[in-house]
Amino acid sequence: MTEENINNSGFELWLYDLSIDPATRVAGAILIIAGSALGAMLGVLLMAADPADIMGQIEDEQSSDDVNGLVISSLENNTGGDPIEGVLVELLNEDRTLISSDITDSGGRFSINDVPRQSSILYIQHSDNKTVEILLIPGDHSQIPITLVPGDGLISLDMRGESNLSYSVFVGLFIATMTLITGLAGIVGGLETYNGNKYRRSWWLAFFGLFSRGMIFIGPLLILLGLGLMYMTRDQFTDYYSSED
Repeated sequence: MTEENINNSGFELWLYDLSIDPATRVAGAILIIAGSALGAMLGVLLMAADPADIMGQIEDEQSSDDVNGLVISSLENNTGGDPIEGVLVELLNEDRTLISSDITDSGGRFSINDVPRQSSILYIQHSDNKTVEILLIPGDHSQIPITLVPGDGLISLDMRGESNLSYSVFVGLFIATMTLITGLAGIVGGLETYNGNKYRRSWWLAFFGLFSRGMIFIGPLLILLGLGLMYMTRDQFTDYYSSED
């Protein structure tokens, strides 16, 4: 027998010893539980912001937020689109009383901070350009682009119904919930692996635990290692042979 065959035989014997050793299955179960627990913790952390409070802030007219934006010139004949400095931007109540104002900087940007979250009017009047009025609720938009068009008259826009914040909160809550659920599924799969009763159910539960994404890649890596050890010790599960028949 060659040295290579001896080494191969020794390696195969070592793998066989691992496959029949209950400690290998237990190690796989611990890895699955650890990786899934990281994912469940991530789900809890994602939910810790309390979406109900966020939604309450969105709907609470007495809360405050900022209005940020950019004022540029209109694009005509391949010219324009440049930021305009020194433009007075006013935020008005619906009764046209002034709430606050700002003047655009060299980059055309303005920022009106800490204003009530209520239906308001963003008012921009600049010489030789049409007046712009935008109905909005402060905080619904991270940046508001404003294009000044040469001429007389009024450009009126209503941006009050375009907020995506509520949708974003819902998506965030859904992701946090699914992260927690898949993390808990992985933990249950790890416990099933530890008991060594249901191979198929243990495998699928642990597989779902991969989607909990604990610490981005550390949790899934631990679960994958655990799945590998589970597959190696599949003969130790009481239902494995019956499921194959």
